[in-house]
Amino acid sequence: MATALSKIEQAKAELCGLELEPQLAQLAEQGWDTLDEATLTIRLKWLGIFFRPVTPGRFMVRLRLPNGVIHADQLEVLADAVDRCGEWGSADITTRQNIQLRGLLLEDMAPLLQAMQAVGLTSRQSGHDNPRNITGNPLAGIDPEELVDTRPLVEAIQTRLLAADGPRNLPRKFNIAVGGAPDSFLLHNDLAFLPADREGELGFTVMVGGFFSAQRNELAIPLGLWLRGEQLPAFSLAVLRHFERCGNRQARNKSRLMYLLDELGLEGYREAVLAEFSGLGGEAFSHDGSHRVTRAPRSGLGVHPQQQDGLHWVGLSVPVGRLDAEAMAELAAVASRHGSGELRLTEAQNVLIPNVPADRLEALLAEPLLQRFSPSPGALMAEAVSCTGNRYCSFALIPTKTTAQAVVEELERRLELPHAVRTHWTGCPNACGQPYMGEIGLMGGKARHDGQMVEAVKIFLGGDMGADPKLAELHDKGVPLVQLVPVLETLLVERFGARRRSAAH
Repeated sequence: MATALSKIEQAKAELCGLELEPQLAQLAEQGWDTLDEATLTIRLKWLGIFFRPVTPGRFMVRLRLPNGVIHADQLEVLADAVDRCGEWGSADITTRQNIQLRGLLLEDMAPLLQAMQAVGLTSRQSGHDNPRNITGNPLAGIDPEELVDTRPLVEAIQTRLLAADGPRNLPRKFNIAVGGAPDSFLLHNDLAFLPADREGELGFTVMVGGFFSAQRNELAIPLGLWLRGEQLPAFSLAVLRHFERCGNRQARNKSRLMYLLDELGLEGYREAVLAEFSGLGGEAFSHDGSHRVTRAPRSGLGVHPQQQDGLHWVGLSVPVGRLDAEAMAELAAVASRHGSGELRLTEAQNVLIPNVPADRLEALLAEPLLQRFSPSPGALMAEAVSCTGNRYCSFALIPTKTTAQAVVEELERRLELPHAVRTHWTGCPNACGQPYMGEIGLMGGKARHDGQMVEAVKIFLGGDMGADPKLAELHDKGVPLVQLVPVLETLLVERFGARRRSAAH
């Protein structure tokens, strides 16, 4: 007897959200509040359009920016869209080297998608049960330490997955990443390709099953297979076709890829994927899972020489990844004035401007924008990562971004740190801010303070993205926000070598 479909699976089976694109103008004319719940909260996400219950009538659009590469003319289009939203408009750099636009109206969608398409941008299948933005080395093609340029590989995977015969109805979201340097930590992805050698040839070892959730958190494990770069698109398609067919559709809290590995066993899963890959004409090679990733990711901030003689990239800190229209437009202008007009986004929610000639560095560093987006931020701000928070997300229990920025700024006023410390802030147990990857992870919650339940955080310690990766572990299950600065101050002094500044500083 066939198992009855859940409400979500039924909505997906009845209509693919991609079919709504020609109807966007008509849906806007009807009014967002007349749309049925499935269309509003599920199907529109196939076009990258997200209804936000905490800002009714104002929508979010999530792009696809493979490998985090964006160009000035593209950023200008996005800046214009945000600017039209007035006080409601803003944008966030995400932990998947991506951009989310906020404050948009439903009637903005049809013209925005057309304007994006005209400059080579898309938001297709960027939400819900789809393969999310594919990440790669943010320094691809310019990195003196590069092993493989990940840009063409990431682009090829996206093109293959978004083709007409690509997956359109996965059991859950799916994260893919390609590593290209010795610091490519990607083990939080469902499918990760890490640079690896086999018989003297550089290719990729396959890692599978990484994810964070409210129920379970896992790092990806070796699948025991090795591929050449040109095989990655077809292999990704094979993995997703198998997942689409065999993943759990009865319990959404057990539908990520790692649960399928649990069900089939590693060997059984590998055999099933190899059979799918063989059907696409592919052949993988056995591998021991060793790879060339040996240390935690570089921040990329500051001025650095590229592999191209005479050119540099300049990494700018964007506090907790939040942008407004003016900053977006100015970033585009600065990248065009002093570089090639290209920009790169990092998983730490920062921006890199590549291809800056030596004789343009002084002028770039003197730009007023760099007073806001510093190339040399403090040791905490440099790698402070934050999810959206309860300003826009109904799941978040605290205002994550504003809290993170205020706390980090206060701690940097109080302390001198010998090195950067990664803090990852998330508003709820869904862990979008990746708290388990932080040297210090902070998760929104509630705690009792002076007889009342107040906004608080759980604190996690010990996340390591180096050669011996591990997830951060719970250190304190409830610190009220009003007590957070002194608690973190003590932790930074006792565990991270921080020194208190003199009162006169």
